Amino acid sequence: MVGEEGAFVLGWDEVLTEEELSVTLKVLCMSEEEFKEYKEQDGWEDDSEEEENLTLSNEALSRLKPPCKQLLYDSVLLTLESYRSDLKAEQDLLNDKEAYEKLSRREQQALHVRYGQKRILHQLLELVH
Repeated sequence: MVGEEGAFVLGWDEVLTEEELSVTLKVLCMSEEEFKEYKEQDGWEDDSEEEENLTLSNEALSRLKPPCKQLLYDSVLLTLESYRSDLKAEQDLLNDKEAYEKLSRREQQALHVRYGQKRILHQLLELVH
């Protein structure tokens, strides 16, 4: 469901791997009986048009059912814990011109990438909290 890389791709305005995340959330948030039915039917063959056209925009994420929001929230927290530093530490380093200039070009680029990733994850936390 998640794809080759085992991760979902989030953007500033929406989930870029929306189909994978949508199906994953549905499966992980269903009851045991619903899951048995899902397996027997080999997935959802008769999805409604509304579900097929679901775009996981930020607005749609904020309207998810509570169990799905909690699952996303907990997943984001786990992902943030996997980083060695928090968002504030990255922001402090970006704002400290002297320390920033001591970093190699590659370290500066990595800092910008990590900072952007963490900002998107924090935005998602706010959307589903």
